[in-house]
Amino acid sequence: MKFDIILAGVGGQGVLSVAAIIAKGAMSDGLKVRQSEVHGMSQRGGAVLSHLRISDSEICGDLVPKGGADLVLAMEPLESLRYVDYLSPRGKLVTSKNPVVNIPNYPELQSVLDRIAELDNSTIIDDKEAAIEAGAARASNMVIVGAAAPLLPIKEETLLGAIRELFASKGAEVIGINEKAFSLGAAVH
Repeated sequence: MKFDIILAGVGGQGVLSVAAIIAKGAMSDGLKVRQSEVHGMSQRGGAVLSHLRISDSEICGDLVPKGGADLVLAMEPLESLRYVDYLSPRGKLVTSKNPVVNIPNYPELQSVLDRIAELDNSTIIDDKEAAIEAGAARASNMVIVGAAAPLLPIKEETLLGAIRELFASKGAEVIGINEKAFSLGAAVH
């Protein structure tokens, strides 16, 4: 078994935290993990990309080849379109519908969402609304993790354990909000 993921977003959205939770969950389930990160601008708003490869056997390289991703997981809709060519024919795209307008010529949002919706293998979620329902808008990336959970070769409880561990220093309330955000994301499917 191998499962290749492209994670994309912009600085400040927690792309690397999402990658860390998925990687930690995979390792807790006894799987091997390789990860490569490409940080954009070091300031908020720059593109952030992470390649995450999960397998039950040795993984030879860190990078997911174009046409080889089982999942493109995006925290921002325009960023999802930048990496759609990484999807394998059977791959899935899960993306937020909420833009981060970080460039002056950001395309009209509805046209971006329409292009995503035209893909047979795409899911567009309102992570911001679900995160607010969970108790904090900042938990939107945990909604994204939840939306990806049914597609991942990782047990849901293991992912929740990784979330608890990541947020342990922030206290029980923050852990609870992020667990609820995850559950709301998982309910999308």
